[in-house]
Amino acid sequence: MGIRFCDHNPAITEWASECVKIPYRDPLTGKGTVYVPDFLISYLDKNQRKHVELIEIKPKNQAVLENVGKNPYNQAQFVRNQVKWKMAKAWCAQNNCKFRILTESDIFTMKS
Repeated sequence: MGIRFCDHNPAITEWASECVKIPYRDPLTGKGTVYVPDFLISYLDKNQRKHVELIEIKPKNQAVLENVGKNPYNQAQFVRNQVKWKMAKAWCAQNNCKFRILTESDIFTMKS
């Protein structure tokens, strides 16, 4: 998701970067902290219906269990992300929007 894409796509009516702050308790430290997702985007679909999405962009090795591997940092991030994303989904339910997680597989495509 690029800023240029958001600025120049006529379907996107509003967007902001890192504008939402969601409190959560870090499962590894037990301390209260804040999760700041990457984007909040409002857009019109092909039928001109409005949608609002809160979007997080993460590497697959921190977002998809099968890709985490044995790296302790990625394992910790995966555990932490699960709590963040649970809180983000709750925030979205209260604010009438959808939460979406994107990885490099969603953003980049390789052509052979």
